[in-house]
Amino acid sequence: MSTIEIKKITKKFGEFTAVKDADLSVKAGEVVCLLGPSGCGKTTTLRMIAGLERTTEGDVVIAGKRMNELPPEKRDIAMVFQFYALYPALSVGENIAMPLHFEKLSTEERNKRVNRVAKILHLTEVLDRMPGQVSEGEKQRIAVARAIVRDPNCFLFDEPLSRLDVELRHSMRGQIKEVLSNLSKATVIVTHDQLEALTMADRIAIMKDGMIEQVGTPHEVFAKPANVFVASFIGTPQMNLIEAELKSFAKGVASIALAGSPVEMVADPAVSKLKPSKVMIGIRPRAFNAQDKAAKDTIHAQAELIEPMGAETLVHARTKAGADIRVVVPREKRVKIGEILHLKPDPKQTHFFGEDGKAVRT
Repeated sequence: MSTIEIKKITKKFGEFTAVKDADLSVKAGEVVCLLGPSGCGKTTTLRMIAGLERTTEGDVVIAGKRMNELPPEKRDIAMVFQFYALYPALSVGENIAMPLHFEKLSTEERNKRVNRVAKILHLTEVLDRMPGQVSEGEKQRIAVARAIVRDPNCFLFDEPLSRLDVELRHSMRGQIKEVLSNLSKATVIVTHDQLEALTMADRIAIMKDGMIEQVGTPHEVFAKPANVFVASFIGTPQMNLIEAELKSFAKGVASIALAGSPVEMVADPAVSKLKPSKVMIGIRPRAFNAQDKAAKDTIHAQAELIEPMGAETLVHARTKAGADIRVVVPREKRVKIGEILHLKPDPKQTHFFGEDGKAVRT
């Protein structure tokens, strides 16, 4: 069974802890993305799974077997790096076939496997070319083909699309996702690009400072962020995070002092457990409804910058107390610089975070 499991793995380099107590399981046929900013420990975690780094503590289990002491070549994994590492003196077909030489297969069987993966990844027409004669997108597909040709236990991808331009990244995301969905293999992909994670992964593990902050489906991490970091990291444009003071909670409504003004918001019943205290309010830029006039459930802000985004417009506004607020409105709604906006947050998309930074919800 193709599965990956890491149990409380920690990696230290001297006094520096790169990864701490990371737990994650990946089922057969599942794609999990390790997502986070540079230096968060995601690549180190991948390298421990691969055996390129030894764990300081914890266990790496692949296909039900503990792998801690085994070198990479004994773990039956295939890894794709951000650098293609193709052999320039070998043809595309020979590059793809290279891993099969270690399996002592017949020439006929090797050619059969190479032709099969070449067809899947649309490389049949370039099998006889040299790496210097193909495009960057084709080079990336060659690297993927070389990984899947020998039918390993699982797949590991380290920033596989980082060297491609925007258009190629878009097409390659779909192609890699289509290929992986038909292989029934546990797959881990490392990326710092949230769009890649949201579109390619079945689940996302978001990392910060060597720790996994939240694991969930793309919808879960977007709609129900576990803490302030996840809320700020997932979503474009970035979620508004506004400091506020919770005054009281009654009958499902929270009375708060937000951005210098009293505001009433429908809130999760769990908010009632908070004593009057400092909180952080998270609101997606698309979760505002612009009102014609001020009300007790609206936030007031002045438009300072307008960014057209095609079908939508991003408005940067500022409250009297100096809080910055990003608002996305339909293209048809004309907003002028200097205009005062009366913004009503959608209660279903409004998040409360306690003083510890964790989400408050039932």
